[in-house]
Amino acid sequence: MKIKLSDYESGDKFDGDYSDALKELQERLARIQAKHIIHGCRSIIVLQGWDAAGKGGAIRRMVADWDPRYFQVHPIGAPTTEEKDRHFLWRFWKRLPGRRVIGIFDRSWYGRVLVERIEGYCTEAEWKRGYDEINEFESQQIDSGTNLIKLFFHTTQKTQDQRFEDRLNTPEKRWKITEEDFRNRSKREEYLAAMSDMFEHTDTRWAPWKVIDGNNKKSARIAALTYVADKLEAALPEDLPDADPELVKLAEDAFGYEKKD
Repeated sequence: MKIKLSDYESGDKFDGDYSDALKELQERLARIQAKHIIHGCRSIIVLQGWDAAGKGGAIRRMVADWDPRYFQVHPIGAPTTEEKDRHFLWRFWKRLPGRRVIGIFDRSWYGRVLVERIEGYCTEAEWKRGYDEINEFESQQIDSGTNLIKLFFHTTQKTQDQRFEDRLNTPEKRWKITEEDFRNRSKREEYLAAMSDMFEHTDTRWAPWKVIDGNNKKSARIAALTYVADKLEAALPEDLPDADPELVKLAEDAFGYEKKD
């Protein structure tokens, strides 16, 4: 079914106790990360979406109870001169997670078919070719055993404007807003067209998109974290290994450890 962003604009409030639901999800995600580490898995979580759509807030809450040694957050901005001199995917290959690690991309290789397309940073032939290159890149990750989750945070123009206003009115948040945000805002229709093309070409069977209605922050966070937990949990083995016999012996000798059933 074709993804239409207009289907994700209700902004419904979260039905339940947000604090309890968030705490339960964070505890669940912590258990999932532990299993992810134990089984030596690799995972990628991609977050795309509008400026001020809630990506950063979702990431902060997602990783709140995670062991920082086994996840990495990559905030993706404009490429450096070194990166511009190479294929656009080169800078992402360098950031792919290793065993036990979850790599979180706050924006990603989809810049090729969004901002680079809209701002003319690449040719039409290059961004059109980008769809196949991205699909092949994602297929390679999955074929090599990496789990891939893609989230897109959507907001209406009204909601985005309210959040821009809030940032300007809050001294601690003003650093978050730049001239680039208003440049992007002025080209919303162009971005909507590019996003529609992006979904049409890259919402694949092996790497589907999950659109998050970001018009209510609490509902969006719960929806995003639930989806990530469900997808990671389904990808991980159910079993947990027994304690290493050598470690058990060391514990027995050190403090009289007795194994419990």
